[in-house]
Amino acid sequence: MAASGSSHEFQQAHVELYNLALSYLKPMALQCAIELGIPNAIHRHGGAASLADLLDTVPVPERRRPYLPRLMSYLSATGILALDHPLSATGRDQGMYSLTPLSRLLMDDVLVDGCTSLGSFLLSQTTKYGTTAAMHLSEWFKSDDSAAAEMPFRTAHGGMDFWDATRGNSRFNDVFNAGMGSSCKLVLDFVVTNCGQVFDGISSLIDVGGGTGSAARAIARAFLHVKCSALDLPNVISGVPPDDDDGTVRYIAGDMMNYIPPTDAVLLKHVMHDWNDDDCVKILTQCKKAIRFGESSSGGKVVVIDTVVGSHEKDMFEAQGMLMMVLTTGKERDEQQWGEIFKNAGFKHYKMKPVLGFLSIIELYPDELEM
Repeated sequence: MAASGSSHEFQQAHVELYNLALSYLKPMALQCAIELGIPNAIHRHGGAASLADLLDTVPVPERRRPYLPRLMSYLSATGILALDHPLSATGRDQGMYSLTPLSRLLMDDVLVDGCTSLGSFLLSQTTKYGTTAAMHLSEWFKSDDSAAAEMPFRTAHGGMDFWDATRGNSRFNDVFNAGMGSSCKLVLDFVVTNCGQVFDGISSLIDVGGGTGSAARAIARAFLHVKCSALDLPNVISGVPPDDDDGTVRYIAGDMMNYIPPTDAVLLKHVMHDWNDDDCVKILTQCKKAIRFGESSSGGKVVVIDTVVGSHEKDMFEAQGMLMMVLTTGKERDEQQWGEIFKNAGFKHYKMKPVLGFLSIIELYPDELEM
């Protein structure tokens, strides 16, 4: 391709390359907007706010105030916020900023169309641990160091894996669990409304890898006949906020690789994609033992909510696949790959149904049972 100013193809490639090179600024600007409370400030001004309104509201020191227009300009240029008209001829911002469907999901003081805020989720995805790991991607590919061979995260953090980081840094642990909690609540609110039949015929459920219990609480409040528990590592359970420990959910500190208490149903929401195939089989083997001794007359089941490659959300799968490679030993899987894992763990029978974008809900039944 000739490097010619008259070549439309060249000019387009030039612009795209620059945008890609600087694309890391978009999540950083989103993070900044959330931490400054910009979406909330706009909402509290009736859904539209001028720059002057935001300067009066956003907690920015006097010496940083001249820089806020640059941030607001970027947020509107990238579609995170809407601006009703551009800058005036003098360069002074005369417009009113308003929320877009995307930025409405970042408000933390109201529900949007019945959905919880995803601000905490975004903050959990933009920590120094994840971004630093991604910056070591090429080093990881070139390295033959067995100690850091599993993932770039280990290369970046001295051999420590993701779960070691959550155990060793209470702030990171809290941010990650809050992010997973907000994501889980949004998904489970949708599931209990649209797929409630999944919880028919069971009286107890354990959300394995259930974090601070957001998913379990959503199920317990929607289906009063189901006694719900959340099982996770001790450092996660010890960090459950007091307001969340209201008796709706029983919290269990443990390791899903070693033991899951008896129950009618086990829920695995976005857990399996963090683990390699062998570990997924180990997890499901423990799940099978747990439901075998539950009280369900139908023999119990495992409910998996996870990504299934093959839907129309292609761009999301590409990003998720890279994320899993950078942070964990896991990966995103298509139905055939999922089916192989289920079979190896003793679950020949399963039902799979798309539920929300790139997510599917999968009901697994032990080999000795019919659906």
